[in-house]
Amino acid sequence: QAQLVETGGGSVQAGGSLRLSCSTSGYIGSDYCMAWFLQVPGKGREGVAAIARYTSPIYAESVKGRFTISRASDKNRMSLQMSSLKPEDTAMYFCASGDRDICTLNTDAYNAWGQGTQVTVSS
Repeated sequence: QAQLVETGGGSVQAGGSLRLSCSTSGYIGSDYCMAWFLQVPGKGREGVAAIARYTSPIYAESVKGRFTISRASDKNRMSLQMSSLKPEDTAMYFCASGDRDICTLNTDAYNAWGQGTQVTVSS
């Protein structure tokens, strides 16, 4: 099973930008979906964006136009460029990988998870 590690979290003022990265080891099928999720204390994980080789990226409505997901050509690295950040984007962000080639933002479609990286946006 793949191991995933997120980096790039931190604190930023509203309107600022951050770039999260996810590095992986172990097998991840090049056609399979990878995704970013967020979680705030007391709530379940919510899908942010997902990407696979042969499908267009998908985004949660709340981040469309502000976040961009990308995946490196070696398929073992994924990034989330976050712009125009809002205080409500404050959360722990997780990267995830699955074994499906049609992406969703549902947690049950993913079977490997990183430990998370904290993003804090101040007003």
